Amino acid sequence: MQEKAKVLRRARIVTIVVLLVLAVGGARTLWSRSSNARALEATTSEQAKVYVRVATPTVGGAGNTLELPGTLQGRMQAPIAARANGYVKRWTKDIGARVEKGELLAEIENPEIDQQISQAIATRDQTAASLALSKRTVERSEQLRKSGMVAQQLLDEHRNAVAVAQANLAAAEANLARLKEQQAYKRVLAPFAGIVTKRNVDVGDLIDGGAARPLFILSQTDPLRVYVDVPQSYASLVKPGQKVSISQNEVRGRTFEGEVARTAGAIDPASRTMQVEVTLPNKDGALLPGAYVQVALPLAAGERVAIPTNALMFRSEGLRVAAVDGAGKVSFLPVKLGRNFGQSVEVVEGVSGRERLVLNPSDSLAEGDVVTVAAEKRP
Repeated sequence: MQEKAKVLRRARIVTIVVLLVLAVGGARTLWSRSSNARALEATTSEQAKVYVRVATPTVGGAGNTLELPGTLQGRMQAPIAARANGYVKRWTKDIGARVEKGELLAEIENPEIDQQISQAIATRDQTAASLALSKRTVERSEQLRKSGMVAQQLLDEHRNAVAVAQANLAAAEANLARLKEQQAYKRVLAPFAGIVTKRNVDVGDLIDGGAARPLFILSQTDPLRVYVDVPQSYASLVKPGQKVSISQNEVRGRTFEGEVARTAGAIDPASRTMQVEVTLPNKDGALLPGAYVQVALPLAAGERVAIPTNALMFRSEGLRVAAVDGAGKVSFLPVKLGRNFGQSVEVVEGVSGRERLVLNPSDSLAEGDVVTVAAEKRP
């Protein structure tokens, strides 16, 4: 009996231990499943959130910069042609030469002009001699007229001959002066200081003074000037005296500062642009005439709202922006655009400037969606 009681007691203890182990295992399983369910619910809820980056429109502000292409030109650039006919005797300046105003560029040989000047001098001297003779004849006629030996008509004729001789002398002197002026054109001089950018003649070339063929092309490289065509929508924002920045791809690491010298003051009806002239100092000669450059025109700040370009949405119903309210709800706003500044665009109507606009909105974003605004990352 005692042995049977011991066996029953042991069996009872083993059963209790097994039941305790099963109870602990079941409780742990239930706790693990509950914890996993809560984690899964939290993960699902977190993954269901749509995070967006937002930006606030700007009103006025520091203005924008408009970049336009332009071509450098010398402040003064002129083709140098000859007024005299003849042959090129010699030239003194080649391309790249810096010249001062009045410096000799070339000399033309023209024997015909020299002969014409000699003839004009002889004609002037002959006319002067005739005038002197006419004056002495008048003096003698006046003396004889007092004694009645010469008629008054003859005296008048002698006086008229003096007037004719004086006129002939004036014409001869004028012709001589004209020929001397033409003779001066045999020396081709620089009309201003600059650089010879092209030479089109050589020694022995026949020059026709009436032709349009230039002997040299002379450019003044300091200062330079740039002409840019500003679109109509920006024309009213560009004023004389504004500072501009000019850059050239080949001259890296340098930005040149110029100034708006003048504007056309009118819109070209063909291109709907206004021509603007920019003056650019070039004392070190780093920039060359004819080079292609980029001109950055700072525009005065306006009173309208400007938004980032990547906030625009192109939908079938038209141009829209996505605004997020305090509860994170998305609403689409129709907008009407004005000037385009590159990274930002002007809004004529549609936003007031206090909205939070979604940047780079996805195509799946719909009206009424609830989103979460992502925190801005700061360095």
